[in-house]
Amino acid sequence: MKFNSILAIKIFIGLLIAVVLFHLCILVKIIPYKITWGGRLHNDSEMYVFESFSILVNIFLTLVLLMKGKLIIFSFSEKAINTILWIFCILFILNTLGNLFAATSFEKLFSILTGTSALLLWRILKKQ
Repeated sequence: MKFNSILAIKIFIGLLIAVVLFHLCILVKIIPYKITWGGRLHNDSEMYVFESFSILVNIFLTLVLLMKGKLIIFSFSEKAINTILWIFCILFILNTLGNLFAATSFEKLFSILTGTSALLLWRILKKQ
């Protein structure tokens, strides 16, 4: 099977759904927030802000990917979609580097997820 951009979009959306579920688990305190965000969160209020923001960003990225794959009717312009995805690709590359040098092994593990995300975005944006 050829690994095309639609398959990459579907895989990435699956990863984003898992990430949103992870952040929801932190929000409802199934997973302790102390092991995330580089240990920089000091109280529940900070956690609610950071986790809510993260969930919204991941939902936004999911919607942009659905637009890129023409899997939803509403869409930004192709140029806007590609620009947004390139920005996310760069952010994922930087986040991967940050995770590689994180203080906890748990966060170092996330370099696999962010690196995979960057590679999937590159594949989605690569010209056919």
